[in-house]
Amino acid sequence: MVCALVGCKSAGERYVVPEGPMPANTVMLAQMMRELSGRPGFTEAMLAELDKGGKVGAAFLTPTLVDRLRAMIVGKDWQGLDRFPGWTMGAINPTVKVVGQVVGKGAQAGGALLDTGPYSLTKAEMVSLDGPSELPGFTTEGIVSDVGAGVTRGDGANAALAGHHAESQRLANVLNRLSMNGVDGNAPVSVTISGQVATTPQGLVEALVRAGHSVEVVDARYFANFGHFHYLGQDVMMPFFVNTLMEVPGEGRPLLVPVSHAEYEWRVRGPKIDADVSWYFGIDGKAQFRTMDTLDQTWVMGRHAHVYGGADAVEVTRLAGRMVVAYVHQHMARPGLPFGGYYALGVCQDSIAAIEKKLTGRATLFPNTADVALFNDARDAEVNALIAAIPKDRDGVAPEPERVFGSLPVAEDELATITIPGLGGDLEKVRVAWQQGRLRRTYGVHHRTVLWLEALGVGLAGLVLWMLRRQWRSR
Repeated sequence: MVCALVGCKSAGERYVVPEGPMPANTVMLAQMMRELSGRPGFTEAMLAELDKGGKVGAAFLTPTLVDRLRAMIVGKDWQGLDRFPGWTMGAINPTVKVVGQVVGKGAQAGGALLDTGPYSLTKAEMVSLDGPSELPGFTTEGIVSDVGAGVTRGDGANAALAGHHAESQRLANVLNRLSMNGVDGNAPVSVTISGQVATTPQGLVEALVRAGHSVEVVDARYFANFGHFHYLGQDVMMPFFVNTLMEVPGEGRPLLVPVSHAEYEWRVRGPKIDADVSWYFGIDGKAQFRTMDTLDQTWVMGRHAHVYGGADAVEVTRLAGRMVVAYVHQHMARPGLPFGGYYALGVCQDSIAAIEKKLTGRATLFPNTADVALFNDARDAEVNALIAAIPKDRDGVAPEPERVFGSLPVAEDELATITIPGLGGDLEKVRVAWQQGRLRRTYGVHHRTVLWLEALGVGLAGLVLWMLRRQWRSR
């Protein structure tokens, strides 16, 4: 029921998820499924596509959530589908723990832990960036698939970035390889450009600058695209909503927000290299430097929470390189983690928030899911401490509003520009209440049960005390 999913405005009154206004050339997931769910086999084909994972895919898609998604589609719960799943982190957490106990199979078991391209971890070599990259240009091969019925999954080229793909891919490969330089007995690699030599990721950034390049690093935030589907040439809006346990004022229902995606992005421009690379821990189980030249759907938007240059850009690069090593060690120690360690070792936000806190003193991302107990490798003490220092959302406690709003791909004064129907208005109401000190929390069934048991315990304790006092007075 929608009432159970997103709350009720008042007794018996249902909240209706708006269906507009919508950005151009975009349909909501419910609209696509209204038209296609009746086709034999399509729903299962769509769910199977989501289950493939890879670089794009469904964050948090546990078997329980797959069943929930299927039930909504079969039951034609289109309102619920447009706020899927609408659960608190406290409700999502147990479904992931069960997968870890039952499945016990990691996406990375037996697979590559890191993409280094042609640069082997066992081969010592000198890599020159003075000439143009010989890697192939951008292609959609392997990233766009046909689901049938006019539906495809995966995104095409970003016209502003795809032309740099060969250089971007080479730079990402080199940064990943330099991150592992000298680690665990790996062979040394040196990278040269214009006579400058680098043996670490941060050293390469410094070398690029000395060679006349500009290097800017941004902390970028987007709405995470749950499906990356396109229907009859239109983008399919498919966020993954989480219950923040904050009440929408005047509505008596919780604020649901789409999970965001966070990443660091390097923009390199200069006499020899124009490249754009990103870094994050993804649902493919890899924490690594990557290309970033596919075209985002317009509704995911985008915001630069922080922009780093100079020494700060060098430090972000150094810390990202240390994270690469730490996550490789995690995979080597725990190859059986489900989803390649995604969720247990954090989601994309954790490592970004950890570096943000180191550089700014604040961590403004939600949700963070890393299990600190897993970060216990003494070789990665710095990363362990960074992960431990940020807030966690594993116990279902309501997140700080600063982190909920900090995760958004728009600034607090731009909430009206959000194109997910109904979301901007809800966020603005909550923002005003937060700033005026009148924000109220909502709580799920589990929390209410705990409060009821606590109250019952207090009541029983009071009754026992009252009976003891009567006995004492009657003596």
